[in-house]
Amino acid sequence: MKGLLIKDMKLMLNQKKFFTTIGFIALMLVSVAKDTTFIISYMTFIGALFTLSTINYDEFDNGNAFLFSLPVTRSRYVAEKYGFGFLMGGSCWLFSVLIAAVSGEVRKTNSAQDTLLIALEIFPVILILLAMMIPFQLKFGGEKGRIASIAAVGIVFVVCIIAAKAADFLKIDWYALLDSIPKLSWGATVAVTAGIAAVLLLISVRISICIMEKKEF
Repeated sequence: MKGLLIKDMKLMLNQKKFFTTIGFIALMLVSVAKDTTFIISYMTFIGALFTLSTINYDEFDNGNAFLFSLPVTRSRYVAEKYGFGFLMGGSCWLFSVLIAAVSGEVRKTNSAQDTLLIALEIFPVILILLAMMIPFQLKFGGEKGRIASIAAVGIVFVVCIIAAKAADFLKIDWYALLDSIPKLSWGATVAVTAGIAAVLLLISVRISICIMEKKEF
């Protein structure tokens, strides 16, 4: 796995101009926006998406056929992609938290503590999105993978809309139902979200391994 991580890191070093541009945009946004915390979700999501780029690089010009001629198992390849996504997303998350906290303190818009609390809520959500997108990228690859990921997110929204319409038709008061649920503390909410993210990641890894084991190169 170490060799795969080094390979992907070197691939990302070839994109240093893009990284510099993203970092510059982030600094510009936090200098003009009133709410600096949105940059955390932006940067973390961009960082996690680089995992999809490495999958595209591996597939380019039938590169996977050569890659799997090396002592690399398919399950280890999948595990490395999730690990790389976590490292990239985590690195961008730390960078964005730092600049958002400094900007918030200097401009007196958000305290560093509030920024950190919001950041802790954002990170599990990004992991959930990553868990959703990697299997589609491995299954369809390239442009088709991105379209399939967008379609999956769209389906989730459509299902939510249909559920809301069905509740209206059946005269179910969702607000009253939600109010009847005991309120969780901030720490419990973050813990539940992190738990959901962990479960979805494990399911996603299993699905991705099955996809890779069935692919032919």
